Amino acid sequence: MQFEVWAPQATRVTLHCDGVARVLARDPERPEWWTGEAEAGDGTRYGFAVDDGPVLPDPRSRRQPDGPDGLSAVVDHGRYTWRAEWAGRGLPGAVLYELHVGTYTREGTLDAAARRLEHLVELGVTHVELMPLCPFPGRHGWGYEGVSLWAVHEPYGGPEALKRFVDRAHELGLGVVLDVVHNHLGPSGNHLPAFGPYFTETHHTPWGAAVNLDAPGSDEVRAYLIGSALAWLRDYRLDGLRLDAVHALHDSRALHFLEELSSGVDTLAAEVGRPLFLIAESDLGDPRVVTARAEHGLGLHAQWNDDFHHALHTALTGESQGYYEDFARAPLAALAKTLTGGFFHDGTYSTFRGRRHGRPLDRTRFSAHRLLGYAQTHDQVGNRALGDRLSASLSPGLLACAAALVLAAPFTPMLFMGEEWGAGTPWQFFTDHTDPELAEAVRRGRRREFAAHGWAEEDVPDPQDPATRDRSCLDWSEPESEPHARVLAWYRDMIALRRDQPDLTDPDLEDVKVAYDEDARWFAFRRGDVRVAVNLGKEPAQIPLGLPHARVLAAWESVQPPDETGVLHLPGESCVVLTQG
Repeated sequence: MQFEVWAPQATRVTLHCDGVARVLARDPERPEWWTGEAEAGDGTRYGFAVDDGPVLPDPRSRRQPDGPDGLSAVVDHGRYTWRAEWAGRGLPGAVLYELHVGTYTREGTLDAAARRLEHLVELGVTHVELMPLCPFPGRHGWGYEGVSLWAVHEPYGGPEALKRFVDRAHELGLGVVLDVVHNHLGPSGNHLPAFGPYFTETHHTPWGAAVNLDAPGSDEVRAYLIGSALAWLRDYRLDGLRLDAVHALHDSRALHFLEELSSGVDTLAAEVGRPLFLIAESDLGDPRVVTARAEHGLGLHAQWNDDFHHALHTALTGESQGYYEDFARAPLAALAKTLTGGFFHDGTYSTFRGRRHGRPLDRTRFSAHRLLGYAQTHDQVGNRALGDRLSASLSPGLLACAAALVLAAPFTPMLFMGEEWGAGTPWQFFTDHTDPELAEAVRRGRRREFAAHGWAEEDVPDPQDPATRDRSCLDWSEPESEPHARVLAWYRDMIALRRDQPDLTDPDLEDVKVAYDEDARWFAFRRGDVRVAVNLGKEPAQIPLGLPHARVLAAWESVQPPDETGVLHLPGESCVVLTQG
């Protein structure tokens, strides 16, 4: 088979394949590339040595059987026989479910996760969003320090296990989205600099030198990242990708990397005949990220909406630290602004940033399904000192209110695994670094970070302690006991309502009407003929819906329709969904 590698500064590149060394030749059509042939098949181990240096894994390795520092292995994607006939499932009307393979089950594998997919079908979600799967040192971690951007973490099961997972999901009617990280690579096991200028000192990120998207050599780096993205969608039949922290992608070129990537994905979608989409994690507050390329946007199909999360979180918890400060001043007003306008910071002053932030979106043209709304995510849980979920401090009634606000909002809803039953397990930050110095640096850094916010260092979980990961695994006995079973039933009911009531999937922000009382802590909004009301206070609330003839579609507590004056009497820490007469 043909082997090739990009190594622009090299004077000699050697292929080591099955223990035999072969000097590669320069490609006459691509002078910075080196090519050669060797006998190889699925599973054959190989690597490259640059200028007689150590044998390193292939930057485009499809498999790393022995981890990031080991030899690569050939993967023949044609060997897998797909079972599911799959026409694809697009983003409009979707309900996503964020899942971390390593803690979704105690086994922590793709095959074990696949055996739990029927739960998601019964829940009613449409897509599973897998957290990153690229190889990283050790066995357990979040996945955001991965390397080998074309491969699957071997302890999760490797490439074949991902195909089995996707196949099973598609058999059940579930789409699959993968979280990919283009803004940095892990500090350990990253051998790309030995091959070429994959990183540049022109820009710096929280992780060090930036990925090279605009300096000399960036043509090939961009092609590397785009090729990886397209390979996930093509070779594994994924339905979409979530792009981590796109605000950390520094690119000064006229054609932005994200625009080039979105163009490539749209082209692939046309080739394979099924919808494919990109979801950004963006801190820019800029609607251009999800504006079509034809309208001078970057062309991504959706993005996470942290503004909605922050407004909802402060309304539920009363927290006001850090980036919650501006939202916490009047949380229901903040919630109203995000539900009707998408962004909270739309050119307004951000105290957390010390400057103005964001820009408004055009509500007359913007489809709200392009924003993902959520009450919890891996970031918003795991980046807390103790990894505590909302269920650790809120009553089941308030959890139900959060669900109603997320699942009846105009945005594309997303749940974080275990949220649907108010999981009692935390989701903490954990690592398994094999480098002792790096492990100690991460441990100290984590404790120092939270000590600055008033936490005792000994109370911050040790990321390297296996018990930290173990505590973060879902407890699958919980959904069968109270109050978890009741919370789960509520989530199922709300998702079913979203599916059955067309008004709840209408992405028109202009059609969302809100009313609220900060002091009484009630909030209500209208979407077409559907009304949603939540009472976040402990005392009963009288909510003037102005709707004397209404029918209850779903209610957390027993509640009567509004009286003849249109006033709804709603118990404390409760919620209701109604429709006109």
